[in-house]
Amino acid sequence: MIIGVCQLTFQLYASDSLKEKRRVVRAIVDRTRSRFNVAIAEVADQDVWATCVIGITCVSNDTRHANAVLDKVTNYITGLRLEMDIIDREMEFIPFA
Repeated sequence: MIIGVCQLTFQLYASDSLKEKRRVVRAIVDRTRSRFNVAIAEVADQDVWATCVIGITCVSNDTRHANAVLDKVTNYITGLRLEMDIIDREMEFIPFA
């Protein structure tokens, strides 16, 4: 079993309050969760309105499949056009016996 983990850090441009940031984060999380079979949540910087850190994870039996799923999720999120840029992307694949 392979656990694929991806952490995306975004710079939010249209957000000028925590309320606006939460609206954007909720849109990302809800749309992604409904489209892909992944676990997704905001994992850091909850009190900073200009940046957002989202964690995504999937479980697979193959590293290539987990990598493909996380790539599709990343491409989907960047395609949402929510006035943000990805400033950092970290991926890790953990074998689990």
